[in-house]
Amino acid sequence: LAVSSATDAMQVGLAALGIGPGDEVITTAMTFCSTVHVIEHVGAKPVLVDVVPDTLNIDPEQVAAAVTPRTRGIVPVHLYGHPCDMDPLLEIANNHDLKVVEDAAHALPARYKGRMVGTIGTLTAFSFYATKNMTTAEGGMLTGPAELIDRARPWSLHGMSKDAYKRYSAEGSWYYEVILPGYKCNMTDIQASMGLHQLKKLPGFQKRRREVVRAYSGAFQDMPEIETPVERPEVESAWHLYTLRLNLERLTIDRARFIEEMKARGIGTSVHFIPIHLHPYYRDKYGYRPEDFPVTLENFRRIVSIPLHPRLSDEDVERVIAA
Repeated sequence: LAVSSATDAMQVGLAALGIGPGDEVITTAMTFCSTVHVIEHVGAKPVLVDVVPDTLNIDPEQVAAAVTPRTRGIVPVHLYGHPCDMDPLLEIANNHDLKVVEDAAHALPARYKGRMVGTIGTLTAFSFYATKNMTTAEGGMLTGPAELIDRARPWSLHGMSKDAYKRYSAEGSWYYEVILPGYKCNMTDIQASMGLHQLKKLPGFQKRRREVVRAYSGAFQDMPEIETPVERPEVESAWHLYTLRLNLERLTIDRARFIEEMKARGIGTSVHFIPIHLHPYYRDKYGYRPEDFPVTLENFRRIVSIPLHPRLSDEDVERVIAA
């Protein structure tokens, strides 16, 4: 189901699964705010848990400990394009009759134990935003079994029983029914046409991303001041982001100064992400303290993402490494 963003894909997915007021949905503290916003938007309560130290993905043991009689779903985030450890999450879901809606905004075309992300959980949300591994400028997609996608489709276009294209085509009818209070988040035809061509280019894009990753990791692996990102042996990461972790105890500068110094050398960097429990809305509403998620907090203080995209030339990569 092609929609206007991964955010809308997640929200449509949760709505189609009947998740709403009175329900709880478990997700990670280390993610962009949209992951948690959609749970709020459908009226459910987001329950945050910490991450594992190597990948910074959601910790299955903490997910298991957070399940209550009100829990209806889990939203794992494949952070930076590295798939979460899905087997234990699916086992938890099966044991408690939970739905798994994967936030795969970073994770096209990642694989977990040979399976493509998008074919594993109950439903999966992808992003085609301008910065993603393939783009429709803005856009997203919800994937899953045909019966669930059919159930989700009316949620994406006003809750109508037939979409506008079918109503106005030669074989269509003027008659439609509104069967639920849907959203307006369909993908446009122009975006879709761009996406068809981007999809053909995706293998080439990913080949170049991996070349850049190999160059970075080769250059940085013996630097004790820097911790490079991991790729577990059972996965193929989409490598959406290349996020370093600064070993601050070995440095005479902090992260802010590091970012400033890189900028002075003409290299843009960023921080992905400010943890959910540090934002005023969620901190104040749910009473979170910074230390509630220690792995997330410790790593947030030292993460910094450096440039990674297919149009980086070899010279660009060398400039980043030198800086």
